[in-house]
Amino acid sequence: MGLIRNTATAMALVLVGLPDAATAEDHDIDHAAIAAAVEAEYDGYLAPLFVHFHQNPELSFLENETAARMAMELREAGLEVTEGVGGTGVVGTLRNGEGPLILLRADMDGLPVPEKTGLDYASTATQIGQDGVEYPVMHACGHDVHITSMVGTARQLMAMKDHWSGTIMFVVQPAEERVGGAKAMIEDGLYDRFGKPDYALAFHVTSTLPTGVVSAATGIQYSSADSVDITIPGIGAHGASPHTGRDPVYIGSQIVTALQSIVSREVMPLSPAVITVGSFHSGSKHNIISDRADLQLTVRANDEDVRAQLLAAIERIAVGIGKAHGLPDDMPVVVKVSEGTPVTYNNPELATRLNGVMQRDLGADAFVPFSQQGMGAEDFAFFVTEDLGVPGYYFGVGGTPPEDFEAAANGGPAVPSHHSPLFKIAPRESVTLGTRAMIAAVLDLAPASE
Repeated sequence: MGLIRNTATAMALVLVGLPDAATAEDHDIDHAAIAAAVEAEYDGYLAPLFVHFHQNPELSFLENETAARMAMELREAGLEVTEGVGGTGVVGTLRNGEGPLILLRADMDGLPVPEKTGLDYASTATQIGQDGVEYPVMHACGHDVHITSMVGTARQLMAMKDHWSGTIMFVVQPAEERVGGAKAMIEDGLYDRFGKPDYALAFHVTSTLPTGVVSAATGIQYSSADSVDITIPGIGAHGASPHTGRDPVYIGSQIVTALQSIVSREVMPLSPAVITVGSFHSGSKHNIISDRADLQLTVRANDEDVRAQLLAAIERIAVGIGKAHGLPDDMPVVVKVSEGTPVTYNNPELATRLNGVMQRDLGADAFVPFSQQGMGAEDFAFFVTEDLGVPGYYFGVGGTPPEDFEAAANGGPAVPSHHSPLFKIAPRESVTLGTRAMIAAVLDLAPASE
């Protein structure tokens, strides 16, 4: 769909009379003026852009049109833009004198989910995936909010260059849902080509928080996640003569049951851990013992030692059960980690600083302490791994109107979770708050030179 082009909103900060720049010690910037400018920008420019992204989602590593649109938007905002980083990734650079290099990241991929929200701008898109299968596609995790907000952040920071100093690296990342896009960009030389950042920031809109608030930890923000594939060979036979073969369904069932003993009997009880078998496939007919079974697992942990313990134990148990049930040495159970991401860990010093910035600049009620509600994961961790030495800050932005939580508590419909076909957030409130939060962080970390 076409966009409303309103060049006046690009200068909104000037029109509302933003005062002189603040330093890290001098916090006299008028954040009410910034909020007004962001709201004007949303009405004049970002609202139709959000609708465009929501109606045109694309699958992981196939975000070609989304990447092209983001490259165009960042160029129009005045940034230097490089495309094709780590596949479909885009990097926009905004240079503004001496100061720190700050990475701002937004992920852009959708999910193979049919949208059932009933919104008048709901996605009806389909796309052929990397496996050759056609899927319905939906922004069922809010990445359309992230990239829309990034455009707003870029445009506002360009308009207020007198009020900060340094370089901003806008990273438009593919394939977060496959926890592979950040790693692909790093492996494509992101930091060698564009510089190693002094700080890396990102946010995620969340349906579990009410609109108007942000939340971040001063440590663990998200768990690790590993996708594990287990291939169980078998010796095919007639279902009436099981003694003549080796049944991979039975062996697989024993593996599924035994894997639960890892969390209950091997991991220290105070260390969170999850092993879920999400898929079990084998066979084609009632009376045929198959010659193969396939399991797909997701594995979660809150620290790297437990993560390594879980993965090692899964392989030990799966291979051992195969041997116990008579699989020959040349037909072992095979365990492979196909995708994975480390724990997303906020740098405590940076998080303490920026959590204070959020309370100061967005309002005392706009920040709530982070509380881990599950073991979701994020591949932002690859930008801030310990060996890279880049301090990271990842925060949540509320996306559900408070009245929806109240209605659910009074017996109304439940608030849909992420990855649900019913997932929806309040775009205006989410985009504008995410944009204001990013601007506040940049102004604090990269104050204007004296």
